[in-house]
Amino acid sequence: MSQGNRCRALGVVLVLAGTAFASEALRVPAFTAYLEPNVEGARVSERSGVRGWNDPNLTVLWFGRIATPGRLDCSVALRLPKEASSKLRLTVAGQSKEATASGDGATPVTANFGSFEIREAGYQRFSLQSLNPAGQPNGDIDALILDGPATKDAHFNLKPRRNAASVHLMYPVDPNAEVAAFYCEMTGVEEPLWTYYMACGWHRGYFGMQVNGPAERRIIFSVWDSGNEAIDRGKVADENRVTLVAKGEGVVAGDFGNEGTGGHSHLVYNWKTGQVQRFLVTAEPTDATHTVYSGYYFHPDKKEWFLISSWRAPKEGGYMRGLYSFSENFGGANGHLLRKALYGNQWICTSDGRWIELTTAVFSHDGTGRTDRLDRFMGVENGQFFLAHGGFGPGFTPYRQKFTRPPTGKAPSDARPLLSK
Repeated sequence: MSQGNRCRALGVVLVLAGTAFASEALRVPAFTAYLEPNVEGARVSERSGVRGWNDPNLTVLWFGRIATPGRLDCSVALRLPKEASSKLRLTVAGQSKEATASGDGATPVTANFGSFEIREAGYQRFSLQSLNPAGQPNGDIDALILDGPATKDAHFNLKPRRNAASVHLMYPVDPNAEVAAFYCEMTGVEEPLWTYYMACGWHRGYFGMQVNGPAERRIIFSVWDSGNEAIDRGKVADENRVTLVAKGEGVVAGDFGNEGTGGHSHLVYNWKTGQVQRFLVTAEPTDATHTVYSGYYFHPDKKEWFLISSWRAPKEGGYMRGLYSFSENFGGANGHLLRKALYGNQWICTSDGRWIELTTAVFSHDGTGRTDRLDRFMGVENGQFFLAHGGFGPGFTPYRQKFTRPPTGKAPSDARPLLSK
């Protein structure tokens, strides 16, 4: 399980990449491609491109935004054994064309599909299919090569990272507020593998739900250690470690590292897409330098609040700040698929027992969303915020755009007893 881009530091460096101009052919590396229907049906790597593509039912896909309608000349660079041949079909903008390439051993050869007419600007799907018998190598793909007037200002991700951009909701809160509890309702709308929909994040941790595999989903609550160790929790001194105070029945608790370190806990539970899920984090200072953070999940089957875990965090002694939610694609093999969740009815409870509704959120995204993957979105839908990323859909939401949802006036009164535990 990847701990992913946990948004601890949301400032990122702008990297200029992914835009092509008409002055020369655009080479889209094979390591940026996706596979369907089996995303692991061949090997995709920065070093080797697409290798081991032997299944005629497996399609190789690229996606890119064409800004200038017109002629687009398409070919594919590939490697084939000497004297071997491969017949392939490329489909773009509803047009399909076939080409045959003959191998020359280690030297790349070209399958030239000719010209396609792009009639309107927008994202295009480039679908490469095999017309060869099962078991016959289709070729090791090096790149999709595009030329012609339609390459002007075209935009493709040209980097090895195939994950959709991580997207975030930042909730402005009065800096003087002592946030003793943070509540959020969340509904998964799409459910691709390797998705983490996070409801309640704050400066020391995060709480949400994840799709780990075809038959496994989890509720995850994690709290960071103090200090600056990013990789190995074994290097974290005892005085900087969060310690487990309690956990619910069936909850697995342990360490995490590689993207900050800390205490991780999860409940294997088959949460339902389309069903509202309720999350609550509490903060209880125990002395001048320690705070206990607890994550409670409203269990849909038990119809009651369920403790995932509680962790005692050093070098704190106060309440929560930096409140946010996010959505993450932590496995890049299916980064072309759409992810979307609704986030609604957000509330905080202050240390003096006042519930305050949060109706404003600000959009942000990670570095992948700056120039590489522009398919990242936020908005208001059915009275709730939504986050979406992936899918190569039209348009995008500008960084730091602010949204306001209508208030519900429905504080989570059933959660009040948790604040005194």
